[in-house]
Amino acid sequence: MVRAAVLPAVGAPLTVADIELPDTGPGQVRVRLAAAGVCHSDLSLSNGTLRQPVPAVLGHEGAGTVVDVGEGVAHVVPGDAVVLNWAPSCGRCHFCGLGEPWLCARAGTAAAEPYATLTADGSALYPGLGTAVFAEETVVAANAVLPLPEGVPLADAALLGCAVLTGYGAVHHSARVREGESVAVYGVGGVGLAVLQSAGIAGAGQVIAVDVAPGKEELAVAAGATDFLVAGEDTAKQVRRLTGGYGVDVAVECVGRAATIRTAWSSTRRGGRTTVVGIGGQDEKVSFSALELFYFGRTLSGCVYGNCDPSQDLPLLAEHVREGRIDLSALVTDRIGLEGIPGAFEAMTQGRGGRALVEF
Repeated sequence: MVRAAVLPAVGAPLTVADIELPDTGPGQVRVRLAAAGVCHSDLSLSNGTLRQPVPAVLGHEGAGTVVDVGEGVAHVVPGDAVVLNWAPSCGRCHFCGLGEPWLCARAGTAAAEPYATLTADGSALYPGLGTAVFAEETVVAANAVLPLPEGVPLADAALLGCAVLTGYGAVHHSARVREGESVAVYGVGGVGLAVLQSAGIAGAGQVIAVDVAPGKEELAVAAGATDFLVAGEDTAKQVRRLTGGYGVDVAVECVGRAATIRTAWSSTRRGGRTTVVGIGGQDEKVSFSALELFYFGRTLSGCVYGNCDPSQDLPLLAEHVREGRIDLSALVTDRIGLEGIPGAFEAMTQGRGGRALVEF
């Protein structure tokens, strides 16, 4: 029996309760969590923007220690430090065959199957995004567990499971930022801060951070921003003004709102590139005229999990952490317990802070 933050129904408040995990089966791993990041995707799952069977234990950004392994698991053993991978690829589907494991057709199947029981009434519980790390322990498929390279603090390593992989991949795999290029980052939350740090690794020149909250300027500058703008109706014009009238080479949108996506696209130069990382609702519609699409020659692309292969990118990120190029602790503005998750959701809604980290 372990404690977990349970979402009883879509739109309902989370409650901390005792749950019963099953025995570790073949091809499964049981992990004792050291920490779990509170991501905007968790908020979207809780309020119905993204679909999630309920009742559920949310949380998908986590790191911890292996407690038990099932038959057939050989890449980790009890006692190993690991990072959870919420979108493990099958290696067999059409997209995996194309070398695009971040689009794996089977990556989300675990979230649709019950994995635990609520001890109070015996209700079956579903794992948020297949990982359910808002709990002291979780049981996941073996391919959802990645060994943590040495030299990375276990608690802060939770951020590698989503925010940092996504932010790093948005810069290096999707937008492919080149040395000296200018970059605008929309949304200075956990992922946005990771994008700012990753832009520095790529050798970007001017890096403009944009957020609705003026108080995030200090966070943004510490993460590598050379300029900070408070989002408003003329944000795109302000970005162009800061870049000699042209606009940035690359814009990375980390909010997931139609208006922000449109602003990010409008703030890039002719021939520039906009990468959308934020996850919005299906009712968020973005409009472009046929003429401007032709004239500006810009590229607009989506970005799923940073277009990363976590098994390949995690060791690279660990090296950046060890060498000081990525500062995981700088992404964390609040360290909380399970009871603090609703407050972290509220802070996200109000645009406050960076990443909140649940520490067990």
